[in-house]
Amino acid sequence: MAASSQQISRSPGDSPWQVFLHSLIHMPWTWRIMLGYLAVMLFLPTAAMLTKASGIGLAEFWRIATSPIALSTYDVTFTTSLIAALIDGVFGVLVAWVLVRYDFPLKRFIDASIDLPFALPTAVAGLTLATVYSENGWIGSLFAPFGIKIAFTRLGVGIAMMFISLPFVVRTVQPVLMQMERETEEAAWSLGASALETFWRVLLPPLFPAILTGVALGFSRAVGEYGSTVIVSSNTPFKDLIAPILIFQRLEQYDYAGATVIGMVLLILSLLMLLVINFIQAWGKRYD
Repeated sequence: MAASSQQISRSPGDSPWQVFLHSLIHMPWTWRIMLGYLAVMLFLPTAAMLTKASGIGLAEFWRIATSPIALSTYDVTFTTSLIAALIDGVFGVLVAWVLVRYDFPLKRFIDASIDLPFALPTAVAGLTLATVYSENGWIGSLFAPFGIKIAFTRLGVGIAMMFISLPFVVRTVQPVLMQMERETEEAAWSLGASALETFWRVLLPPLFPAILTGVALGFSRAVGEYGSTVIVSSNTPFKDLIAPILIFQRLEQYDYAGATVIGMVLLILSLLMLLVINFIQAWGKRYD
């Protein structure tokens, strides 16, 4: 836009705040709307949580953040979310591959059903998973004779996280697969490459950034999941209690300081893990 290329006149003695105001005044309307929306929806809530957490005091913050029950919920939340996202990274690629490369009956129905976790209320998803994977359910009853309990355990939490994060991987990888040319694969086959070698050396490198993006999105979604996990787990401390449920329990007990601290830790850890994933993704694009 023309306004974005204009030079903003200011004197050398202007303060940083005055420079910011000058820049804001000369910004295009699209920038102002974008910054206003982000401020209301993202920056201000985050700043409010930071302000609330900073008012507790460092010693009290550390005591709450490193309490045994909090550490246990971090382990259950992040470890289970990461495992669920990685599993979906494998099977999501497989699902996307079948949907793109093959024609079969009910293909459109199956393709549309991938988005079901997006539209289905999470409480309904949790109730459905708890029913199917309980000891008397269709799937849970198959494992019960072997002493394997799925629903109301950490395993059930992982399955709920896999359920809600699968569409992120499929919908991220699927467009990349659709744009890939079959001639590249045929050239690899003509040179004597096997199907596995073709996938590993020809198809996987351009797919890898999309897979990482899908895994990162699925991981982020799984970390913050509440509605389905609160039903499919027993919410027992030191077993399958996740951090979002612990936050809600603290709020029910009017422990707003404890809820804020745990929420702040979740935010920091999530940002750090996403930064690592984004770094790996950028590295993968650089060495494609």
